[in-house]
Amino acid sequence: MTKFRPCIDLHDGHVKQIVGGTLSEDSEGLVTNFISDKPPSYYAKLYCNDALTGGHVILLGSGNDTAAREALAAYPGGLQVGGGISLDNARSWLDAGASHVIVTSWIFQHNSLDISRLTSLVDAIGPGRLVLDLSCRRVAEGWNIATNRWQTITPVQIHAKTLDLLAKYCDQFLVHAADVEGKQKGMDDPLIRFLAEYSPIPVTYAGGARSVEDLQHCADISQGRVDLTIGSALDIFGGKGARYTDCVNFNRTPH
Repeated sequence: MTKFRPCIDLHDGHVKQIVGGTLSEDSEGLVTNFISDKPPSYYAKLYCNDALTGGHVILLGSGNDTAAREALAAYPGGLQVGGGISLDNARSWLDAGASHVIVTSWIFQHNSLDISRLTSLVDAIGPGRLVLDLSCRRVAEGWNIATNRWQTITPVQIHAKTLDLLAKYCDQFLVHAADVEGKQKGMDDPLIRFLAEYSPIPVTYAGGARSVEDLQHCADISQGRVDLTIGSALDIFGGKGARYTDCVNFNRTPH
């Protein structure tokens, strides 16, 4: 059954909502939808009190470690963490309270998927504590995995064989549709349908959701197989399209 999954996006140590496709190394051209005056722990405690699971803390660049650890400490075992995760630091993030670590860029070397790196990470922490972020951008043939703040489009296409291969190494997939992320102009419905049909493990989709009705829409088109993150549209992040309380109630109501 489709669930609402919360998020805490961190940039320069603050909780923000940004247009994902505008991320870059120097933040030049970054489009920001919202900057919170509340600490990360505020949102983590909110999610904890409402028993929301499967949420993610994403570190968008450097300078976010302290903020991320603050969020994890406020909801131990209740949040996943991603952004700059590698073999060197994965265990420390789990020890800091993350339920899972989320990894993309580190398992790519020279723009190619490095299975040996992925295997070494799984050997260190186990597949049950790993989420693979298959965030992607549209290409002529469908969708290709994007790394390095979604600016580098890799040759690895999201198709059934890719999902089957990678599912052996992790517990879940997280998929940001980078081309629509943060724009509140609608989700990538074909991608959601594709994930619902071909992902052999649980998957959360993020990107373009603009209302609580999109939760039901995601449930309908995925037959309840894909969970949904709503970010910029949420009222707790300055949005006007979706009330946080309605999203919480969606998880509590059979549908």
